[in-house]
Amino acid sequence: MKRFFYLAFPFVSAFLSVDATICQAKAADLVVTITDVRPGAGNIRVALYSDPNSFRDESHAFRVASATADASTVNVVFQDIPNGSYAALAYHDANDNKKLDLSLGMFPTEAWGLSNDPKVLFGPPRFGPSSFYVGDGKTSIAIVLHY
Repeated sequence: MKRFFYLAFPFVSAFLSVDATICQAKAADLVVTITDVRPGAGNIRVALYSDPNSFRDESHAFRVASATADASTVNVVFQDIPNGSYAALAYHDANDNKKLDLSLGMFPTEAWGLSNDPKVLFGPPRFGPSSFYVGDGKTSIAIVLHY
């Protein structure tokens, strides 16, 4: 039995020490360009979502970034994003309270926009029409703000 252990040990340890980079998800940078910004007070906030069930709930966003609203076009960069499907929501947080202000709990009172700029007719926007894929390398998307 000891002999079997000594013979098998190098093979088992080699199998278990597979290069960690093979097991890790690849990551990339995501550049979000927000257009039609009306420069002024506050910040442009961008919430990035990886889970359709948490879409539009910033407290459950995959990541959130912000930049000053000082130009008509603003860029936000998310670094080291694992490959996968995401959706993004951007808004002009004019009063800098770090949330999208709503009227009647559902109608935005601050400028907002979604990745892919889907038409929102009835009900809240869904993850699917706003989703995009982040692959290897740099991914760039644009979001148009609606005031």
